[in-house]
Amino acid sequence: MKIDFDGLRAKLYTAVLSDTLDGLGRRAQAMRPFIRPLSETDTIFGPVRTGLFMPRYEVAEGENPYEIEIELMDDLRPGDVPVFACDGPSETIAPWGELLTTAAIARGAVGFVTDGLVRDVRAIKAAGFPVFHGGIGPLDSAGRSKMMQRDVPISCAGVLIRPGDLVFGDVDGVVVIPGDLIEPTIAGALKKVEAENVTRDEIRAGSKMADVYARHGVL
Repeated sequence: MKIDFDGLRAKLYTAVLSDTLDGLGRRAQAMRPFIRPLSETDTIFGPVRTGLFMPRYEVAEGENPYEIEIELMDDLRPGDVPVFACDGPSETIAPWGELLTTAAIARGAVGFVTDGLVRDVRAIKAAGFPVFHGGIGPLDSAGRSKMMQRDVPISCAGVLIRPGDLVFGDVDGVVVIPGDLIEPTIAGALKKVEAENVTRDEIRAGSKMADVYARHGVL
């Protein structure tokens, strides 16, 4: 399925995607509500690239604590959305800042999601790069955490995410579309958007909500 990510990003939103996934029997696809965008206007939609972090308490002599993280960043493709699982909410794991943002932009990524912390917020906002985070803090990840694996199944903010999934984020939160449900989810969400538009217009025109709901079944 060829996906027009830019066009769909303008038409869809997390609430309608979550509702559609509910109807498809996937009721645990919205990340926990502590995940927030750095800017309320931030919107992301794209294929995930996963990174799994684990706590660390030192940097071994001669170790590169960013090795796998750098590999993932250098391997990003245009349109990708890196998603870093840090078992958040976390007070110590802060895997994202200005330099990774710069690298992501250079590789054509369209956003970032983590249940860990982010830092260098002013620089990220100035770059205009959409970031969804589990908190803000100044800590370096070195000696506190390390990416142990990339492009593997992860759990981020309560959602199981696999390579091949899509992620959509806006001011209401972040929703993950499973790879095996991409086509029915997008088709169902677009249909629901149309029904909501009709419902809204009829309510504005003076119809009672009970009557409108009986006609369209949308609320």
